[in-house]
Amino acid sequence: MAQPSSKQDELSFLDQEREFVVSGKDLWDWWQWARQEAIAYEISPNEADWLLQALTNLDRLALRLGSFQDRDQVQLKVPQHTLKSLWQQRIKQRVPVQYLVGETTWREFSLQVSPAVLIPRPETELLIDLAITHSPTHSCSHWTDLGTGSGAIALGLATAFPDATIHAVDVSAEALAIAQANAAAYQLIERIHFYQGSWLEPLSHLKGQLSGMVSNPPYIPSQQVLELQLEVTQHEPHLALDGGTDGLDCIRQLVAAAPDYLQSGGLWMVEMMAGQAEAVVDLLQQNGNYIDIQIHHDLAGIERFAIARRT
Repeated sequence: MAQPSSKQDELSFLDQEREFVVSGKDLWDWWQWARQEAIAYEISPNEADWLLQALTNLDRLALRLGSFQDRDQVQLKVPQHTLKSLWQQRIKQRVPVQYLVGETTWREFSLQVSPAVLIPRPETELLIDLAITHSPTHSCSHWTDLGTGSGAIALGLATAFPDATIHAVDVSAEALAIAQANAAAYQLIERIHFYQGSWLEPLSHLKGQLSGMVSNPPYIPSQQVLELQLEVTQHEPHLALDGGTDGLDCIRQLVAAAPDYLQSGGLWMVEMMAGQAEAVVDLLQQNGNYIDIQIHHDLAGIERFAIARRT
């Protein structure tokens, strides 16, 4: 078998429907070494567990008990040398483990991800809960997920509102391909319509018809993007992070454009970073087309979400 010639070639092994085997003792030795290396490089050793579970048929109990070390064979989704190489990329190049295995969990979904999309964060899950709590009562509604990335929010909305049509927009063709694959994996491809373009521009046919607009837009000030941890600055798409000088460029656009698309009482929802709540409230109030403006906290107590209704 030919050896991987590049990082992309190594990752391509994850897409192949084949299996490799390694002795339980060899895998145990690698796992113990990987956890120690993680500590040395100030990475959570649990990430070695996560990688191992993603690439084997081992569960948490088998790892906790270490019972697999007595097995003659353990099945791997990649060759053993690729497992070692992937972990080297994690600790030396700071590649997020989610990108190494090409997937991450979010709400009830296991989502395909790549460096073309932002890795969905747990705090963003609360946007779906807030949408359910504050949603207008329309049986056949239209919702949009702007800057859909992996499609996480779109899938969450489609599951939360089974009678709604979801319109997912992203400027990146690569991101849309991943979002469509994720929708197809959960049989939601017929209920989510995908558009390539900037924010609400591709949805001109839906002006005045949207029940809700949800977005996790770029909101980090440009300079701060460069100061984030290496996993983010070197590997996640800056297009999904950089919100301009003060971080509010995209949110300003959404405040200004959404009233033309939302129906009366329609919901406007965005995620933002700590310290932006006051500025976002001011933008909504100054626009004059929003009422019931609210700020909601994430599980860490940070003012993370802004919600308003179209007058």
